[in-house]
Amino acid sequence: MQSINRTQLFRASCLSLLVTSLSFGIRAGIINKLGIEFQLDKTQLASIVATAFYGFPIAVVIGGFIVDIIGMKRLLVMAFIFHLAGILLTIFATGFWTLYVSTLLIGLANGTVEAACNPLVTALYPESKTTKLNHFHLWFPGGIVIGTLIVLLLNQIGLGWQIQVGIMLLPTLIYGYLFSRLDFPVTERVASGVSTSGMYKALLNPLFIFMFICMIGTAITELFTGQWIDVLLKNVTQNAILILTLDTGVMVIGRAFAKPVLKRVSPQVLLLISTILAATGIYLLSTLTGNSVFFAAIIFGMGVCYFWPTMLGFVNENLPNTGAIGLNLMGGVGMFAVSIYTIFMGRYYDNIVKEAGGSNAFAGQKVLQTTLVIPIVLIVAFAGLVIYMRSRNKTAPLKTAAV
Repeated sequence: MQSINRTQLFRASCLSLLVTSLSFGIRAGIINKLGIEFQLDKTQLASIVATAFYGFPIAVVIGGFIVDIIGMKRLLVMAFIFHLAGILLTIFATGFWTLYVSTLLIGLANGTVEAACNPLVTALYPESKTTKLNHFHLWFPGGIVIGTLIVLLLNQIGLGWQIQVGIMLLPTLIYGYLFSRLDFPVTERVASGVSTSGMYKALLNPLFIFMFICMIGTAITELFTGQWIDVLLKNVTQNAILILTLDTGVMVIGRAFAKPVLKRVSPQVLLLISTILAATGIYLLSTLTGNSVFFAAIIFGMGVCYFWPTMLGFVNENLPNTGAIGLNLMGGVGMFAVSIYTIFMGRYYDNIVKEAGGSNAFAGQKVLQTTLVIPIVLIVAFAGLVIYMRSRNKTAPLKTAAV
């Protein structure tokens, strides 16, 4: 790896994830404007938002199957092309279908970034996988913070949503240029000599299947709630988009300090604590009003902070033979679950409004209360995981975990 500059590759990876998260933050900030300008109801808006979430799993799963074959560099060139096309088509959108297709392209780009960069980070930092995955993934909430602040600032200035979307072009062009110049390592699975059949066999491990199912719940808890916060809480506070900025800001800080946290608690204990805080946060978001909602946002942000990177890190540390496909199947099922849940909740929201005679005063809070069931179930699941890992570690040979 003498020719591999892992610092520059890691920075370029963070920049590509920044574009991914900017798309989430900016879209969350302009979604109501799009609905008004193009006369779209909540079901249509949910379909558009969900498109990004199912474009992601399509790309991340396909990427997981081919990344060992074509290499991470070619995948990231594809991500750049998808991002560029999706951003431009969004800027020149004329209605539902152009927004739908452009959001799908951005979702494909986002999934391709994740398909390449997650195995890239674990290949670059095999000695500290979960920590570096947390550092990499801090740019997801970081970009959402930047994106929502851009929306707020440009709204105050009076600039349109097209300009807000266009801002994503600059980091897209930069990361495309950086990746085109850098040399890449092979994936960790290829470097370690694990066969393709061995990788697929590892996917049948009950522990992987358990984590695969749990990823559905952690992804919905984190991403559905965050992406729809402006819609769900717009009748609770006049600054709903600031709630997203606040809770994602908490996530940035938490992931930045992942190393000292993971030195004190194991990944499975961290997941249990996180789920308890997330459930508490969603409950408070669904019941509090006014400025007290911002306190709920802090609790929620602390809860979902470590979900995504720690789920990936746990699988890669404890089931390393699952390789890139294991990482990408986890990400894929998470985003796919969010897409389906978002469509379902969009219709549920509209039905609540219809039953209330057109009033949407409490629709968002009811959606949050329904969503609360998911982290409550996860508390039980992760408590069982903690017990299982303690019993397994007592019987397994001692080894140093890569955190």
